[in-house]
Amino acid sequence: MFRSRDRLIAEIPHLRRYARVLARGEQEADDLVQACLERALRKIHLWQSEGKLRSWLFSIMHNLHIDGIRTLANSRPAQSLDDVAEPSQMANQEDRADVSTVLAAVDRLPHDLRDVLVLVAIRELSYAEAAQTLGIPEGTLMSRLNRARERLRTALGMEKPRPALRQVK
Repeated sequence: MFRSRDRLIAEIPHLRRYARVLARGEQEADDLVQACLERALRKIHLWQSEGKLRSWLFSIMHNLHIDGIRTLANSRPAQSLDDVAEPSQMANQEDRADVSTVLAAVDRLPHDLRDVLVLVAIRELSYAEAAQTLGIPEGTLMSRLNRARERLRTALGMEKPRPALRQVK
């Protein structure tokens, strides 16, 4: 069985934070964490102890989330964006407005770019860990991360930072 359940329990807060980013709802996030933990316990014999537990758990969660998206897309008819009510909330300070603008821009990114951005920039996984979590080559991850950052800059109306060039005489 599992050598130390404390290691698994220690990862639950990280799983919850990642699930909230993926699921966009607290109930859905909790369901995703539970499904992830259930699958991890059932498949613990597949975990390679030299690998990082968090990366393995994030991979499970990511795959469960993608499976859920596919199931939902196949089971529900498309709905017009005009028919969907947008949640409204008054910003109580300028920083909150800036954060909500950035989060909205991140939400509009395609899933493959958003997942890479969340894992590397927010969850602070290394490129290798994030690539392993998503099951893609590290070069593909870096390319997607670059495209995600570019799209985010464009959506937020930011200029691309220019490298400081040194003049040689």
